[in-house]
Amino acid sequence: MAERLYEHFGPAAAEYDRGRPGYAPDAVAHVVEVLGIGPASRVLDLAAGTGKLTRLLEPSGARLVAVEPVAGMRARLAAALPGVRVLDGHAESLPLRDAEVDAAVVGQAFHWFDPRLALAELHRVMTPGGGLALVWNRWERESWVNHVYEVIEPLRGGAPRWTDGGGREAFEDSPHFGPLTEARFSHVQRGDRDAMVARVSSISFIAALADDERSEVVRRLLEILDSHPDTRGAEIIQQRYTTHVYTSERKP
Repeated sequence: MAERLYEHFGPAAAEYDRGRPGYAPDAVAHVVEVLGIGPASRVLDLAAGTGKLTRLLEPSGARLVAVEPVAGMRARLAAALPGVRVLDGHAESLPLRDAEVDAAVVGQAFHWFDPRLALAELHRVMTPGGGLALVWNRWERESWVNHVYEVIEPLRGGAPRWTDGGGREAFEDSPHFGPLTEARFSHVQRGDRDAMVARVSSISFIAALADDERSEVVRRLLEILDSHPDTRGAEIIQQRYTTHVYTSERKP
């Protein structure tokens, strides 16, 4: 798996849950339709985090199993969704039997995996005819968000991101899954200043900073919110996202 910055999601699990956006309802409906998810389906949510995508799939009636390697994230998911089976595990070594699920989803996480090992494991645990969906939210760089990126991007270091490929190149010659098909959906999240702070603080490479460095990032964020005309004095702040959904069929 990519460098272990993802482990910092554990201490930041509450901020992740509060600040990170959910997924566009149309995007979730698209996943359900393309993967044929329904009450008879067994669906894996891989690297499920605090369950943001799992919760949106629950109304489908599918039997859901969530696999998440970070204990802090896993605990919040289990508390929020007591009816979902929650397991500790990694994409490269799934704690599931052969052909145990009919479909799998990965929200905001495939770029953390060793993609070829992950695809081999997903192929193993999935029934013939199954499908896979990779979902990412892209924070649109407009208005005050541009200024936030000026603060955080110099701190990224080697942290992976879906815009650099996200492991999607592994599908080009995969013996396990077919080519990816992409769909995009608009999504808006609204929240107060605390939610904006949580959104930035839960980014892996920000959560990994020393306390004083992270406090400086928050200070600069609040300075932007206090000064930008689109956020100054606002009780509720709007963030625009594009939800990208990539789907692929399991090969025989």
